[in-house]
Amino acid sequence: MQVQKSFKEEKVTGTLYLVPTPIGNLQDMTFRAVEILKTVDFICAEDTRNTGVLLKHFEVDTKQISFHEHNAFEKIPDLLDLLREGKSLAQVSDAGMPSISDPGHDLVKAAIAEEIQVVALPGASAGITALIASGLAPQPHVFYGFLPRKSGQQRSFFEKKKSYPETQIFYESPYRVADTLENLLAVYGDRQVTVVRELTKLYEEYQRGSVSEILAYIEENPLKGECLIIVAGYDGQEESLSAEEVDIPSRVAVAIAGGLKPNQAIKQVAKEFGLNRQEVYALYHNIKED
Repeated sequence: MQVQKSFKEEKVTGTLYLVPTPIGNLQDMTFRAVEILKTVDFICAEDTRNTGVLLKHFEVDTKQISFHEHNAFEKIPDLLDLLREGKSLAQVSDAGMPSISDPGHDLVKAAIAEEIQVVALPGASAGITALIASGLAPQPHVFYGFLPRKSGQQRSFFEKKKSYPETQIFYESPYRVADTLENLLAVYGDRQVTVVRELTKLYEEYQRGSVSEILAYIEENPLKGECLIIVAGYDGQEESLSAEEVDIPSRVAVAIAGGLKPNQAIKQVAKEFGLNRQEVYALYHNIKED
């Protein structure tokens, strides 16, 4: 067990600060975040060019250290050495909270293992910001980040999550939102969703409606910019289906595409719909009773 008293005990090492940055609008930067960036010894940045623009805007001249997913493994030991020497570091991502979809989490774990203080600052988070204005239930919710890119893997992922009662938050590329919604419609049905784009920026937009309504809208109005998809949780209202009403071959094929062996896929589909496994096996292999 480890207990960290962030501001009530004498420090024997430097502190690792996790500093959120704006997700679009620079006015969302906090006074405390700017002050920390000015007073630490180094700033660990995901992209030093991108962070450089931010630092110039707020007149911060602290030296940057490049720290991203491709060099994290080799950089962490050096960063820990700096912290042990008493140097304080601020870790930032290109936008939003550190450790969310970037290598910051690995540095946090390494620092904690060395009993180095880790202090997080509150700030912008795209997922939570979009959620509270989505019109969907803000709690409970589940944040997943980026979805699998391949259609089969994505559908298999959705199959495992379709009965979750929590509102679900996903990041997605504008070029894949339509395909993702098609997969969502096939697995979840025509649920309520909110697609959010360009959050906090000039062209911020919330598209609220059923999956089919959103698909029809974006067909006429192609998406641009960074996007999130907020999906209503399962409300228990969907009717149970018989084996004849389920497209068994397609469901099994999706599970196989997601990496399962045929028998595992058959077992998963049978469990998902509450069906007899032998019946699913027969329908998948087109075995007819005599």
